[in-house]
Amino acid sequence: MSIAYDKKTPHRFDVVGSFLRPARLKQARIDWKAGRISAEALAAVEDECIRDLVAKEKAAGLGVITDGEFRRETWHLDFMWAFDGVAHKPTETGLPFHDEAAKIDDTYLTGKIAYRGGHPFIEHFRFVQDLEDEKCVAKLTIPAPAQFFEQFAMPFNLKATRRYYKTDEELANDIVVAYRAFIADVYAAGCRNLQFDDCSWGMVVDPHAEQFFGVDAAGLERVKEELLNVNNRALEGRPADLTVNTHVCRGNFHSTWACEGGYDDVADFLLARENVDAFFLEFDDARSGGFEPLAKVPAGKKVVLGLVTTKSAALEDPAAVVVRIHEAEKYVPLENLCLSPQCGFASCEIGNKLTEDEQWAKVRLVREVAEQVWG
Repeated sequence: MSIAYDKKTPHRFDVVGSFLRPARLKQARIDWKAGRISAEALAAVEDECIRDLVAKEKAAGLGVITDGEFRRETWHLDFMWAFDGVAHKPTETGLPFHDEAAKIDDTYLTGKIAYRGGHPFIEHFRFVQDLEDEKCVAKLTIPAPAQFFEQFAMPFNLKATRRYYKTDEELANDIVVAYRAFIADVYAAGCRNLQFDDCSWGMVVDPHAEQFFGVDAAGLERVKEELLNVNNRALEGRPADLTVNTHVCRGNFHSTWACEGGYDDVADFLLARENVDAFFLEFDDARSGGFEPLAKVPAGKKVVLGLVTTKSAALEDPAAVVVRIHEAEKYVPLENLCLSPQCGFASCEIGNKLTEDEQWAKVRLVREVAEQVWG
């Protein structure tokens, strides 16, 4: 059976999940926020744009389809906003990235975190699932439990969080309960491929990690254990036929980044012990370090090498990408390796600094290299 027909992800030729929003969709969201169109009118535009995107995904030869995160403002916060106890407002400062501030909503707690069902992402998934055919399968991308935990446990949010949670353990417990309930719901809706997107590990390996988390060296080791535990506990009891992969990122906003550092310092946590089926890992530049930490990946687990950047339009040399795949093969067998862009093309509505044609050229490059290496 060809990998393109495989209903289990990842595929040899894969993508992280988000795509550049069409101009029409961006304008519709502006009009909706300004009160010029209704929520129903916005949803109709989203539906049309997603159908068009999925047609392009299929035409590109992808065996996995997503909605490009077209219904979201950001890759992670929209998911959190649908839980009890989570509020947000337009930011005044944004989050510090390398070249500019990421102007995404401040998101904080106004009560205990709880899941009451009816999460909008369930219907978002069903819409894409209805577009499946015999050659492709839908996947849903959501922020990892560790990302959810980090959002409210870091110093910039801790004052609000401590009004409702006296300890990080109490916070983690409610996040675990909420995620298990959501996972049960999305599984019941038919989802069999779920992806945890996770910047928390990228922050932990940064040279400024102790400052980010407000801890010393020993405290940072405790943070790593907390991140691992909240992810693994959320997955306890998951159905045997539910594939859960994770994508690890160092920030992806308007072609800039937030953190840097190789996987060495988290290999014994993330790579060796996180109970996921595969790792989508950034390796598009020196900020992600070398392949040596991949030696910690347990036998049988897959690694999707993010060797093609989404942060610029310049196309990589296919021969150089092939060489790097074989370098990674020193640590993970070739049959357990796959290839994808290093991240999504539009983690937020603003998107990265390339055109849609340039975006699809990147996808085409990934496919061509994958076919060359794996046939």
